[in-house]
Amino acid sequence: MRTDDTAGAVPSLLGHPLLTRMTRIGRRLRRADRDHPWLLDTAVVAVIVLLFGVTEFVHPDDGRPGDGPPITFAALPVAATLALQAGLVLPLLWRRRAPYAAFAVISAVFLLQWALGAFLRADVALLVALYSVTLHGRVRYLPWACAAAAGLLVPVAVRVSAVVSVWGALFFLVSTATAAVALGFAVRIRRAQLVNLRDRALRLEIERDQRSKLAAATERTRVAREMHDIIGHNLSVIITLADGGAYAAEVTPERSREALRLVGEAGRQALGELRRMLGVLREQATAPELHPQPRIADIEALCGRLGAAGPEVVYRSGGELESLDHGVQLMAYRIVQEALTNSLKHAGPGTRIQVALTVEGAQLRIHVHDTGRPGGTGEPSPGEGHGLAGMKERAALYGGTVTAGPEPGGGWSVRAVLDVTPVSGGPA
Repeated sequence: MRTDDTAGAVPSLLGHPLLTRMTRIGRRLRRADRDHPWLLDTAVVAVIVLLFGVTEFVHPDDGRPGDGPPITFAALPVAATLALQAGLVLPLLWRRRAPYAAFAVISAVFLLQWALGAFLRADVALLVALYSVTLHGRVRYLPWACAAAAGLLVPVAVRVSAVVSVWGALFFLVSTATAAVALGFAVRIRRAQLVNLRDRALRLEIERDQRSKLAAATERTRVAREMHDIIGHNLSVIITLADGGAYAAEVTPERSREALRLVGEAGRQALGELRRMLGVLREQATAPELHPQPRIADIEALCGRLGAAGPEVVYRSGGELESLDHGVQLMAYRIVQEALTNSLKHAGPGTRIQVALTVEGAQLRIHVHDTGRPGGTGEPSPGEGHGLAGMKERAALYGGTVTAGPEPGGGWSVRAVLDVTPVSGGPA
């Protein structure tokens, strides 16, 4: 119960109006310090002068022992007092730009002052200089500065030994100097943490932008691949049917009408798939009449549509294909679709195409082979075009490979091997 109350108190404290106002003021002060760094240095000097320098003349006896054994301090002229105060306070103006130089000057004036036997409240400038050295100076020189400060405090402890023991005075003075160093370290570490957090936030922002660009490039590639499959395949079928229909119009008008009907079906299928793709790109949450993605079961209908364009297509399958992951089935359908499109494009409508899909262990094997152009004229190589590159990219998503090339007995073959091991998530 106590832990829950403490955890609940922290958010309420963070959202307190006073803390919010102080945070806002701190931001404004840091912004003003970045724009005009001399303002803060001048303000520090002015505060020390008002609190410790002016009071030296207004209340000259305050802070000096009254009762008990007397401590004799030298009474300096006003000009000498002002000169020593200036030597102690004015070097703080460059305490951030040259902290060790400021510390050295203040230490020298401090040593001169106590050598003269004088007491000045402006000696607090030595602690401010030690704090500035810890915060702004190089850390490797800090032990020397601390040793010098400890050495400077020994004469002070000896001087006040009439009132308090030397070890007691030295313990108090060294503790005060240690507090100044510890405060400087705390502020320095905090600033380093803030710098690291800003750098990390900047790196995360850059990485986020890079991930967004990579995701956009990946999505563009996927969309281009889908559009190529949809448009390329259906247009190849439509063009072949249209050419065949134009030739048959003069010989067998019935075949011409059948070709036109098949052209309409192919066009409607292409239009439906394009609408589905555009609906996904527009990020419509409720897209009406969206057909499911093609699967292996649709390959038989795909072969039938292509066979209507002229080629003889023989399709056979083996294994439990319907139990495969939906992403694997889509990959297989697209690879077969692209291979059939290339066969129709390069081998012509008179070729004979064999399509085989089999599941062997954890692998799905796809083999599409055509006999080439009739008459043994051979089939021109499609080369490494967008279609073959798209098939290889699709297969790579599932740890598979695609090989394509001419067969020794003639024709062209496309072989693909996909890893059908179940994975968490995959292309939709």
